[in-house]
Amino acid sequence: MISQIPPKQGLGRRMKAACAAIPLLAALIVLGSLFADREAAAGAATAAAAQSADAGVSACGNNSGKVLYNCIANVLDRLSGEISDVRVPETRSALATAASKLRAAVNKAQALSAIAQCQAVISGALRQVGSTGGGRSNRGGGTPGLDGIAAVLSHAAQLIQMKG
Repeated sequence: MISQIPPKQGLGRRMKAACAAIPLLAALIVLGSLFADREAAAGAATAAAAQSADAGVSACGNNSGKVLYNCIANVLDRLSGEISDVRVPETRSALATAASKLRAAVNKAQALSAIAQCQAVISGALRQVGSTGGGRSNRGGGTPGLDGIAAVLSHAAQLIQMKG
């Protein structure tokens, strides 16, 4: 004779398995929302740092030549230290490199080249975030912070163009 599991017994095993999966699913949902919130906060912090840096670049407008380059370099160094967007770590390095090259610049062409190289890295980071679904929102570290950094660099280039 073939033994069969009574229907109620099979149902009990399935219920136990389903009940065991519920806490795991809930934990994954909670962890996912915490990660998204952390990235959104990082994007907002980067955007705030960029706004502060833009004001710093404006303050550099009282200078010209080498003093202007050094002033903008200080702003970029400070911005590099303040950003916390974990999705695009090359941004920090590009800002620090631009600051270093600005300090070494002896003419307008070298200063503009330093800014242009940094702008190229930021443009690439914006494309990377856009292609991974970061989009133009505040979620996922978003691009408002990177857009703000791009605006700071554009402002710096304009200032160097006018007063450099």
